[in-house]
Formats: sequence, C-alpha cells, structure tokens
Amino acid sequence: MTSPPLSLQTAGEAVPLDSTRSREHPARRRPARAPRGSAAGKRWVSPLAALALWQVASATGLLPDRLLAAPTTIAATAVELVSDGTLPTAIAVSLQRVAAGFALGGAAGVLLALAAGLSRAGESAVDPIMQMLRALPFFGLIPLFILWFGIGETPKVTLVALAVSFPLYLNTFAGIRNVDGRLAELGTTLKLGRAGLIRHIVLPGALPQTLVGLRQSLGVAWLALIVAEQVNADAGLGFMINDAREFLRTDVIVVGLLVYSALGLITDAVVRLLERRALSWRRGFLSE
Repeated sequence: MTSPPLSLQTAGEAVPLDSTRSREHPARRRPARAPRGSAAGKRWVSPLAALALWQVASATGLLPDRLLAAPTTIAATAVELVSDGTLPTAIAVSLQRVAAGFALGGAAGVLLALAAGLSRAGESAVDPIMQMLRALPFFGLIPLFILWFGIGETPKVTLVALAVSFPLYLNTFAGIRNVDGRLAELGTTLKLGRAGLIRHIVLPGALPQTLVGLRQSLGVAWLALIVAEQVNADAGLGFMINDAREFLRTDVIVVGLLVYSALGLITDAVVRLLERRALSWRRGFLSE
C-alpha cells in the first residue's frame, strides 16, 4: 500500500511538496535569448539607415556633389572604373608596394625583436633606436626619403616597411620576454641547448603576441601606403585619388577609400585565419 505524497499546509489548503519543487520563482527565470540571426540583422539597421539618409540628402540637394557624391553615383563610378580597367590596375600597383614593404619591414621587425629579446646586450643596442624611430611622424620622413632615394618606388616601399616594422618588433619583443621562465627551466632539465630553447620554447611561446603584431602591421601598412602614394605617384590607388581631387571627383575619391578599407579587412581576415590554424591548441581553453 503506497502512502500519499507529503504536503505543506498553507492558508486553507494543502500543497504537495513535489509541486513546490517544480515551480520556479519568476525572478530566477532566465530571460529568453534572442536568436543570433536577429541580433546580426539588427547590426545592419543603423548602417542602412545612414546610407538611406545619405542618398536622400544628396537627392534633395542638402548634400552637394562637390562635397560628397551620392551612394548611387559612387556605385556607378565603381562599376565604370572596374569596366575600363582603371581600378584593377591601381589595386595591383598598390598591392605590389604593400607586399614589398611588408616583406622588408616584417623581416626587419622580427629579426630586431629576436636580437633585443634574447639578450640584454641586444636590447641595449636595438631597443633605444627603435623607440626613437617609432616616435617619428611619417610625413616628417618623406622629404628625407625623397632626398635619399629619389621619387621612384623606393621611398614608397621604404616608408611602408618602416611603418610595418614597429608593431611587429614591439609585439614580438613583448612575446619573447613574457615566455614563462618555468618552461625555460624545463628545457634546461631536458638538456636543450640555446638553439633548442629558442626553437621549441621561446618562439612558440611568443607566437600569439607575434600574430597580434602581424595584424597591427597589416593595418598600419595600408595607412602608410596612403601617405606614401601621395609622393609623386603615377599609378596606384593614391594616384587615382589625387587625380580625382584635382577634378573634384568625390565619387572616385570615396571609391578609392572604400577599396583601401576592403583590402585592409581582407588582409586582416587572412591573418585571423592563420591565427586560428597556428593557435588551434588554445581552443580548448576558450569557453562559448
């Protein structure tokens, strides 16, 4: 014979204990989360609204074309520049300059960071000079580069290389110095030589910080290129923007700036993909 369920005596009635367990206090209920799709859609509301206001202001004359062209005009100009080959040619020239400058500056930044990070003598020799050079403004160096290298491609590539080297140097140097000392002790216990310590412990430990510097360097590379291509360029995105400025073509100027932004986002996405591949071991430490 089974016994009836226990109950609590309340005001005038008996309430089963089981029913009280199933009830949850309203204040403790978790709020329902909005679907991710709707949250992503809301992020497009303000940009699209700003674009619509921009178009309306241009159509009504509140925003003259001499100040800023309408979005429809900019889109038509972009199609025209792609069709006649002007934009692809300019992008190709700018990409070559960025690639050459990034290769030189990136290699220099990493090598100098290794020299400064792996020894106190190297730090004393390299770090003061790097800290002084990174405080110099880009525009202040342009006259010297023109005097030293002329007005060809060399000063443009050199300016990009110089800008790229500093973020990579600073982040790689910090990554090397932040490697856990206990790992070095472990390597010594395992009888690893200096080369083995650098290869198996120091460089992998500094890799996350180096990749951060790589992302920063790519962003700075495009900023430096904008400055570099203002120096007597006869091709490239900067030349296209300068030529459009002479004729008050704000639509062409905006197209060039949008291409700069798109190229920066694409290169950053490539580095993020490389970072996920190279640092896949860190996924286990990340929570959703």
